[in-house]
Amino acid sequence: MVFYNKKAMEQIYINHFAVLVSVVTNLAFGALWYSPIIFYNSWKKENNFTDEQLKSINPAKVYGVSFILSVIISYNMAFFLGDSKTDMIWGTTAGFLAGFGFAALIFAVVALFEQRSWRYIFINGGYITVYFTIIGFILGSWR
Repeated sequence: MVFYNKKAMEQIYINHFAVLVSVVTNLAFGALWYSPIIFYNSWKKENNFTDEQLKSINPAKVYGVSFILSVIISYNMAFFLGDSKTDMIWGTTAGFLAGFGFAALIFAVVALFEQRSWRYIFINGGYITVYFTIIGFILGSWR
């Protein structure tokens, strides 16, 4: 789909399929990152969660809201990468810069004020950085 910026008359290209893949990637990558084979136990310990607490969440609500938020995040990145000159390299770079330079660092600032551990910051900030880098790659590649 092509959008026009009336002021500059520039075209913005959005590949809606790439956005959808980015959304699904968020959920799949998050499931892997926070799984027992990677960071589940450390993440659980840093949050002082018990297995009983985690079993009591409403998965439909958590995954439903996460899906909606992932749609917003992915479309936001797609608009930022909508320039016709965007390619895989720039998409990946922009994803990393947005993930690390904006999202993970402001997350770290908030976590510091909440007196959270560096381990907590690195687990979640790492997820944020890698996730944004991946969706930048996806959106930059599928022009």
